[in-house]
Amino acid sequence: MSGEGSPEIEVDGRGLKVTIVAGRWHETITNGLLAGAHRALEEAGAEVTEIRVPGSFELPVVAQAALEAGADGVVALGVIIRGGTPHFDYVSDAATSGLTQVSIRTGKPVGFGVLTLDDEQQGIDRAGLPGSKEDKGREAAEAVLATVAVLRSIG
Repeated sequence: MSGEGSPEIEVDGRGLKVTIVAGRWHETITNGLLAGAHRALEEAGAEVTEIRVPGSFELPVVAQAALEAGADGVVALGVIIRGGTPHFDYVSDAATSGLTQVSIRTGKPVGFGVLTLDDEQQGIDRAGLPGSKEDKGREAAEAVLATVAVLRSIG
């Protein structure tokens, strides 16, 4: 499982504004990711806003808008499951590249919680649901908090 060896991250999020931007596809998995992100951010004391978008393709533009509106960081959550056409490749690349560009362009962190999966079970295993092996929503939120702290220590 890819989560083995992941770092323990504990950051004080008090005073930070973090927006969770989440797609609506694959509701069970997405809701698990959302719950994990909310838990991590609330435990850290961050101010949390949640925005839902149609799918993973729309994550970058809304993430950028949230950062430009004053969020200190964004947690981007989505679920893309491989089908029988190249659509998976295009949406996965657009979400990944777009979110990377948003982070670089704004100078603010975007936690990448977009699951690219071969099947639904892989998502259930990573969604932080009861019985899941990983909690990628929590991990993406923790990454945002830790990166905000690093960026603030630099400047």
